[in-house]
Amino acid sequence: MELLLILIYVAICVAVFKLFRIPVNQWTLSTAALGGIIGIFFLLLFMNYNHPFTSTARIYFAVTPILPGVKGRVVEVPVTPNVKLKEGDVLFRLDPEPYQYVVDEKKASLAEAEQNVKQLKAAFDQAKAGADRAQSQFELAQQNYDRQNELFQKQVVARATLDTYERNLETSRQSMLGARAEQERASLAYSSEIGGVNTTVAQLQAELRDAEFDLAQTTVRAPTDGFATQVALRPGMYVVPAPLRPAIVFVNAGPHDQLLAAAFQQNSLQRVHPGDTAEVAFAAVPGRVFRAKVGQVLDVIAAGQFQATGVLQDFASTTLNDRAVAEIDLVDDISAYQIPLGSAAEVAILTEHAEHLALLRRILLRIRSWENYIFFEGH
Repeated sequence: MELLLILIYVAICVAVFKLFRIPVNQWTLSTAALGGIIGIFFLLLFMNYNHPFTSTARIYFAVTPILPGVKGRVVEVPVTPNVKLKEGDVLFRLDPEPYQYVVDEKKASLAEAEQNVKQLKAAFDQAKAGADRAQSQFELAQQNYDRQNELFQKQVVARATLDTYERNLETSRQSMLGARAEQERASLAYSSEIGGVNTTVAQLQAELRDAEFDLAQTTVRAPTDGFATQVALRPGMYVVPAPLRPAIVFVNAGPHDQLLAAAFQQNSLQRVHPGDTAEVAFAAVPGRVFRAKVGQVLDVIAAGQFQATGVLQDFASTTLNDRAVAEIDLVDDISAYQIPLGSAAEVAILTEHAEHLALLRRILLRIRSWENYIFFEGH
């Protein structure tokens, strides 16, 4: 930037000296040099403060590391790299047979448990009938004993006869108590429920749903709209749900998954506000400047962050990552140009202050954009 201004000033000085035929001596040259130094210094000072510029800008994008929900051997990878996908499109499939076996086993266990519930119901009904029968027999024995006791009091029957009916009564009582206990056990087994469902059946239903979920996880789908890139996954590979070993990297294509961020010196953003006009020059598109506006200036700087660790934070340490970041929203459509995600850019913000200097900033940005025509790679 400074070199461009110096070259422009030198060209103006040469033209002035030639046009007005100013003699070239130590005094005129010193005056021109000193005036140029002072003029360029104040020009840069006011321009950088009111219309900041940065060459540190880039299109950032969010990616999702695709991890399989279950482990298994890959049997199919139908995804085509760098082709747009919709949410739910298949990325790859794992061998489902081991998980299908588990589902079939859980279904069989569930069917057996549901059949056992019917058997428990039948056992409960049988125990209840047995308890009712024992109750009736006890009541009959009680009546017989009471009648014999009355006859004994009248000395119609002997003591031995009354003892026999007393033993029958006690036997009936014990039988009735045993039948009631059996009914209670059958009732507890049959009525063991959660949410109106037998506990064993509910447990197996949950296990079946878990097995079906694992089976569904053998088909891995796109989490959102986007595309997969650099797909190295191939059938026959074995994958596991390990956090540090994603199988595919998926680039999200949502409206909030991509942004153009520009990093400025901290003191150059004091007069910048959301909505200010901005211009963007991409290195990938020489000679073209795109209109934009400031979305927001982030309230944090990466250099100031710290996390809970096992060591103390050294706040006196210096870092190069001390720039303030502004989000830039493009106004012009760039879809017609080959600008990959992650492309570098240069950004100039044109505030409402010192508007007469905005023209110079626009000119300098366009000169920087024209410089992108010159590259020497491959020569």
